[in-house]
Order: sequence, then structure tokens, then C-alpha cells
Amino acid sequence: MEITAALVKELRERSGAGMMECKKALVENNGDIEAAIEAMRKAGQAKADKKSGRIAAEGLIIVQQESNRVAMVEVNCETDFVSNGDDFIGFCKGVVATALQQRPADLDGLLASQYTGATKTVEDVRKDLIAKIGENINVRRFTLLETANNLGVYLHGTRIGIVVEMEGGSVGLAKDVAMHIAASRPICISPDQVPAELVAKEKEIYTAQAAESGKPANIVEKMVEGRLKKFLDEVALVGQPFVKDPDQTIGKLLQAANAKVIRFERFEVGEGIEKKVENFADEVMKQAGL
Repeated sequence: MEITAALVKELRERSGAGMMECKKALVENNGDIEAAIEAMRKAGQAKADKKSGRIAAEGLIIVQQESNRVAMVEVNCETDFVSNGDDFIGFCKGVVATALQQRPADLDGLLASQYTGATKTVEDVRKDLIAKIGENINVRRFTLLETANNLGVYLHGTRIGIVVEMEGGSVGLAKDVAMHIAASRPICISPDQVPAELVAKEKEIYTAQAAESGKPANIVEKMVEGRLKKFLDEVALVGQPFVKDPDQTIGKLLQAANAKVIRFERFEVGEGIEKKVENFADEVMKQAGL
């Protein structure tokens, strides 16, 4: 069967693949466009499986809100070049829309959900995109809040996203607190929520440091207590100085507005992912065969 330009064009539009790849698939399948699509899907699956072990630490944080419901997702890729591309951005927007509409219980549920505007699942669309752009892509995490309380949403560019649920106060205050969380990185709302193992570790360090001062035991104990309190204020939201008015803490700010933060989520692209460090000089030598 003759492989016409119109046939190649149709396959490109349906698959999103390049012209040469489409022509090759049509030739190998005797011009049968459905068979070519199936073969390309299988090849795409193989490519996705092959790339799944590669580190993906770049990407985007995307937030979408509808009234009293908000979804936030982190989707990772390997390079910032891909993260700025229309295909990747479009996929991220589709994932967050799916999370908002389908309301999955967990990440596995999100990946198994029907992707918004398509007949495929999020996982299938993800693998198709890997095959198309040639990089590993991961839907790493998402959060979904639905509440009658105030919602604060803040995006710092495309790399940091925060959602805050606040009882009392106002939407404006909730957004201010979200902005503060973006800058100050609290790990919890109040000191009593700081993990016990983290408190014990810090106390051990402060005790060892204070003991070297040579001061009496009762003084050492007070020194440790003071440093520990300072640490707890630094990592808990309510003890931190408000970024827009450092003379008052977040706790005082909330108290004045008769407000309370119920929960918050802070996503930052790639946090906690061990990135591969490339040595440019070594890479050039390797490419040159030296």
C-alpha cells in the first residue's frame, strides 16, 4: 500500500509522534493506521519502562481551585527544558484537573483515574508522553483539600506551591500565611507537632555543645532548654516571625484575627530527590573518547 503524505499527517495528528517515526510505523504495518498506532503504543510502553529508572528532579507544581476545593500536584521530569515545554505543561494541567474532578484517595488512585479530556488513564497518558519527549516523567504527589473553612493558595513561580486551610480569619489572611510558609518552610503548625525523634536529636546536640562550656549542670540544663525552645519556634509555624511583619509571630497574627490554621501542604519541586551531579569536563572527555 502506498504511504501517502495524508496518511502520515493523520497518524501524526492522532499519535503526536514525529513524521519519520509515523512513516516508519506505516511502512512496517503496510499502511494500516490502526496497526501502526498499536505498534507505536507498544514501542512507547517499552521506552517508558526503559526510562523509568532515570532520575526526574525537575518539573512543576500546579494548583487548581474551584470554590471550596483545591488540588495541588507535583510532576517531575529530567530537565528544566522539558518542564517549560507545552506538552509537559499541558499534561500537568490535565493531572491537576483530574485530581480536582475525580477526587482520588491516593496517588495510585490518581494514576488509575481517567485523564481529563481523554479516554486513557493518567498513567497511560504519562507513558505516552515519555515516549514522545524522551524523558522520564513522574507524577510524584498530590494533595486535595475540600472544606467550608477559608483556603489560602500561593504559588511561587512554578516550583513552590502552598495550600492552607484556615478556620476563621479571611481568605486574604490565609493567602498571607501561605506566602509566609513558602518563604519560611515550617515543618508543622505548632511545637507539640514536631516529631519526637527530631526533638530528641536536637536536644542531644545542644546538650553536648553546652557541656563543653564547663558551666554547672543546672546552667547547662537551662542553656539546653533555651536553645530547644528557639529551635521549636523556628520550625513550627506559629512561633515564626511573620515575613511581612517580623515584629509579630504567626501565632500572634492568627490570635489577633481569631483564626487558626487547621493544616497546610508545601510542595517544592524536587525536594528530597537525590539529583545526579554531572561533571561537565568528564562528560566532554567521555564524548571525545578520551
